[in-house]
Amino acid sequence: MDVRSLFARGSDTPSAAPGLLRKAVTLLAVVALLWWLWPLRTVPTGHRGVITVGGAIKGIENEGFTLIWPWQSLSIFNIRAEEATVENAEGSTSDTQPVKVSLTVRYSIQTDKVAEVFEKYSRDGDLQSYVQTATQEVFKAVTARYNAPDLIAKRAAVSGDIVTALRAKLAIYGAQVINVDMRNFSFSQDYMSAINQKVTQEQLRLAAENKVRTVEAEQKQKVAIAEAEATALKAKADGEAYAALKAATAQAEALKIQNAALAQSREVLELRRIEVEKIKAERWNGELPQNIYAGAPVPFLNLNHEGAAKAGKN
Repeated sequence: MDVRSLFARGSDTPSAAPGLLRKAVTLLAVVALLWWLWPLRTVPTGHRGVITVGGAIKGIENEGFTLIWPWQSLSIFNIRAEEATVENAEGSTSDTQPVKVSLTVRYSIQTDKVAEVFEKYSRDGDLQSYVQTATQEVFKAVTARYNAPDLIAKRAAVSGDIVTALRAKLAIYGAQVINVDMRNFSFSQDYMSAINQKVTQEQLRLAAENKVRTVEAEQKQKVAIAEAEATALKAKADGEAYAALKAATAQAEALKIQNAALAQSREVLELRRIEVEKIKAERWNGELPQNIYAGAPVPFLNLNHEGAAKAGKN
């Protein structure tokens, strides 16, 4: 039998088309019912699931799969870190100087405050408007405690005060502050010009003081060099004088020794002469020489005046 003929016969049957339509509608209704009644839902990472019945909170579900009955509703609540930016927040210092700054606050919802935040402030964990308002209020309160110079010089302390005050403020809304970044910290144009002039004058003053200290150091160095040179010259002179004294002393000692040696030598020579004369006397036979030449010595004959006088007396 031809298949096409069977289909052709089937299509000629009046009740075939309404039956197929009813089956398709029934299938869709079943799928829709299962979709509506399907109890398994998913809570993404970094979120919490808030289960409500008729608008009332019935439970908080953690990340992962959870069963939700048809009469319950599941709201996905964000607890990941979020940020709120405040551009050109305005404040005033204790000495009435206007100041502006841009701040970025990173925060997250405390996990034990999800139900409270969901009920009072946000259905999805977005507290940006609350954070911005609180940040502006805190900035004004903190800057009012500092004068303008301290606000510049103690910026780290100012930032710490802002974080501390903002944490206390946002804790009311169930949020915790992760960190706060300050940007574009500025005063009025007139005050900034005055600060620049003051900084310039301070730099000039420091440069002048450094120059004075440099000159003083150079003078001290010159004095030290002169004193060192004078000390060296004095030491040299003392050394030369000491050397001269030692040389003179040594020379005197040498002369003394030499004189003593010479004196001793004369005595020795005199003794030698006496011994020679004695030997000559012992060998003389008593006869005088018959011929006396000029310049020839005559034994035992002293012809000077004292000797002649002594000979005449005798």
